[in-house]
Amino acid sequence: MITKRIIPCLDVKNGRVVKGVNFRGLNDVSSPIELARYYSDNGADELVFYDITASFEERKLFTDILRAVASEIFIPLTVGGGISTVDDFDRVLKCGADKVSVNSGAISNPSLIEDAAKKYGNQCVVLSVDVKRVDGKFKVFSKGGRENTNIDALEWIKNGVEQGAGEIVVNSIDTDGVKRGFDIEMLRAVLEIVNVPVIASGGAGCTQDFIDLFKQLPSIDAGLAASVFHFGEIKINDLKKTLKENDILVRL
Repeated sequence: MITKRIIPCLDVKNGRVVKGVNFRGLNDVSSPIELARYYSDNGADELVFYDITASFEERKLFTDILRAVASEIFIPLTVGGGISTVDDFDRVLKCGADKVSVNSGAISNPSLIEDAAKKYGNQCVVLSVDVKRVDGKFKVFSKGGRENTNIDALEWIKNGVEQGAGEIVVNSIDTDGVKRGFDIEMLRAVLEIVNVPVIASGGAGCTQDFIDLFKQLPSIDAGLAASVFHFGEIKINDLKKTLKENDILVRL
């Protein structure tokens, strides 16, 4: 049985961590540097840093804040936002990232995943996919969940793995920030078609949601969340102790 990872996510806009519901109504939360330090010291297995408006604003990711975050933590760091070329991979890796997350950039530049995987290795390339149901079908959204690409999400994810993505983050727009549990149906559909680690994102509201995630989907690798961690509704060390009590393997 694989050790399950618990991953906080920093959605960064204008140098501050923000959080909304269904990718909308973003509210200020905290300093990314302070939060990163807190999570690194308090049980997080990894940290995800998204510059969430970089793609929509068609600009590069803010590397000064990224460097400051990377210097404060001692856990693996995945970075995304405005990643559209292999040079962008090089830039954020040199700023301290361990893995690079691609989303909208891979949609506009289909060769990006393959090119980056060849240069840096599959383990460095994370395909993050913002998915929403449209007429009962899973569709890929881009530009921070603003635009429906009309791409079939399952086909896109399968193709991304074939191109060299070593990890998949499935962001359910339908459940994002709602705090009623992870999107089990969507995640199960993804797990059936790929053989790389899959991270569940969107919907965590309480400790039981993580228990349900790992019990119902034993092959899922990690649970990612933001607001429930940011606002102290769930403390990661407490969450891990409860998971262990429920026979779910975690690193304490």
